[in-house]
Amino acid sequence: MMPKTAIVEICKKYKVYTEHYLNAAADKTIILVNGSLATTASFAQTVRYLQPRFNVVLYDQPYAGRSRLHNLHGRPIRKEDEAQILLELIEHFSVHHVLSFSWGGAATLLALAQRPRRIEKAVINSFAARINTPMRDYLESGLNFLQACDRLNVGRLINSTIGKHLPSLFKRFNHRHVSSLAEHEYRQMHFHVNEVLTQDIHCYAACADAIEVPLLFVNGEWDEYTSVEDARLFAAHARQSRFHTIKNAGHFLDMEHPAAWHDTQQALLGFLQPACGTPGQVRNLSFSRESAPI
Repeated sequence: MMPKTAIVEICKKYKVYTEHYLNAAADKTIILVNGSLATTASFAQTVRYLQPRFNVVLYDQPYAGRSRLHNLHGRPIRKEDEAQILLELIEHFSVHHVLSFSWGGAATLLALAQRPRRIEKAVINSFAARINTPMRDYLESGLNFLQACDRLNVGRLINSTIGKHLPSLFKRFNHRHVSSLAEHEYRQMHFHVNEVLTQDIHCYAACADAIEVPLLFVNGEWDEYTSVEDARLFAAHARQSRFHTIKNAGHFLDMEHPAAWHDTQQALLGFLQPACGTPGQVRNLSFSRESAPI
């Protein structure tokens, strides 16, 4: 099913491209928050198992994808700005659930800490409570490439680190996607990496302390960058937290291979709709070529 697309104005400051997958049989809506350098296309695999159960909302950050033509890019956007955008979209689309991926988890936790009245549950994929040594090495290696707008080496770095467990097709798509980015997107990512490396990581624990809705943290068994162990540090702070490990998967979870897609589907639907079974025959799965995994 094709989504209904729209440009939504946020606080008279940003114009955000959105995709709304409507399901006449669904009574709940879920919004998906993507990671750095990503667009709505990065959730192509995830929408396939969510749309039969929910209304699904995707969006591009103001600096990325189909939003970037509608915004000025003189100043980088902070994670607090991204959290406010998410809160506005939650109200605009009457959202009940949130699902974030990777560094989209930062804005999601900040938003949830403000206790939006509509939200019932949230899933935080591939996000951890601290910056460990592999993640720090990855981010520090990327700073010079981003500052120089070195598209070739940014693509190589992503594919050799957090993306190393992706299929070769997706690695090629990653490289093509990174090569097409505008210079302001590299400036935004450089700002974001500096913010991550210098911020007080305890702010995420403080956010978790303030969140009242149930949270599910999902991490890949092989993900050394946002590891299972580091994610479980949230257990001491999030009062209603659950944790799930996707076996034989790295950072990109449901994009990496059919079994990981199936297991991620089971974990998410089991948490969001525990009374329902989860459909799908994994042996018949074929990945879409239209997804951009970053």
